[in-house]
Amino acid sequence: MYDTDQSSLDAQPPEESSNRTFLIAAGLLGGIVLLSLACLAGYYVFFVLPGQSGGQNTANARATQNAQVAIALSATAQAIAFPTATSTPLPTQTPVVAQATATSSPSALTPDPATATVAAALTQAAQAQLTTVPTSTALPGTGFADEYGAPGLVVLGVTLIAVIFLARRLRVAPTR
Repeated sequence: MYDTDQSSLDAQPPEESSNRTFLIAAGLLGGIVLLSLACLAGYYVFFVLPGQSGGQNTANARATQNAQVAIALSATAQAIAFPTATSTPLPTQTPVVAQATATSSPSALTPDPATATVAAALTQAAQAQLTTVPTSTALPGTGFADEYGAPGLVVLGVTLIAVIFLARRLRVAPTR
């Protein structure tokens, strides 16, 4: 039916030339990934683990303190609940000494309304001088630029531009 040559079907296709640029780029990306993993592991070991152990110590101290407070409270409750037989001291005969005191007239006890108003106004003025009003004196310290500053942003920008030029050059590079 088909007039084809069987020898051409069994032949191996020609080998492709090795793409050296691709292998270099793949190696660089793999190295960056491994370096990132090593940096993450170092960050975890030096910053996260000490904080966790400190938090664990704090939690243990709180648990110990809570247990001590619970023991003290239960001892207090038991002491209150336990009836004790106490004797009340017998009253003694103390002589009452009469002393003369000055009596005031009812008009002296009633303040003048004008004086009370002035006193209230002066009290409010004094409290207003003591009250502090919070004001913002600085910008908040959040964001990427606050951590790395202008030099870090410039380095990052130059790095990204270099990546763009490198990628374009690799795309345009002739294959051999």
